[in-house]
Amino acid sequence: MDIKVRKRIFTRETAYHEGGPVQETPLKLAWAGAVVENPHAGRYEENLLPFMAALRGIGKELAEELADDLGKENVEVYGKAAIVGANGELEHGAVWHEAGGWAMREVLGQPKAIVPSSKAVGQMGYRVLMPMHNIHACYVRSHFNTIEVGCQDGPRPNEILFALGMGTGGRVHSRLGGLKKEDIVGEDGQR
Repeated sequence: MDIKVRKRIFTRETAYHEGGPVQETPLKLAWAGAVVENPHAGRYEENLLPFMAALRGIGKELAEELADDLGKENVEVYGKAAIVGANGELEHGAVWHEAGGWAMREVLGQPKAIVPSSKAVGQMGYRVLMPMHNIHACYVRSHFNTIEVGCQDGPRPNEILFALGMGTGGRVHSRLGGLKKEDIVGEDGQR
């Protein structure tokens, strides 16, 4: 199956403070996305596995773009998201769980934590908040975060916006306790 990409998007935010002291090292959060044609828009397709498999290449490209921009060694959080155009169904966005999540793990050296995600069916300009958390242990409270994903001219009714996100650390001024990143055991992706 050939994946038809209409456009690619890359966005990076750099946060120096959130009203408190300016951080010595600012937090960088970024997302990379692709607006692609939905081959199953407007009809029910029983077997979505070929579509999921075909998306692996674009998943790897987006993950590499993010890791190259932020520096693979600096990445501490990740997430994924999909916005399905109005002629599609939520399950068309769910194909990104494997294609996008596995791509990020491969590029980042096989971190263990599940890749959090959000997905929705929406019109052009629709936005979602992509959840992000620590790549090695999903219970590192300081690293629970989000980044807004969307584009002004997509997805069109027969398209899907697939996105991956990465960041260089936890929330700026995090001070709510819980598991600290330096206390991660990292064996099960949870703690």
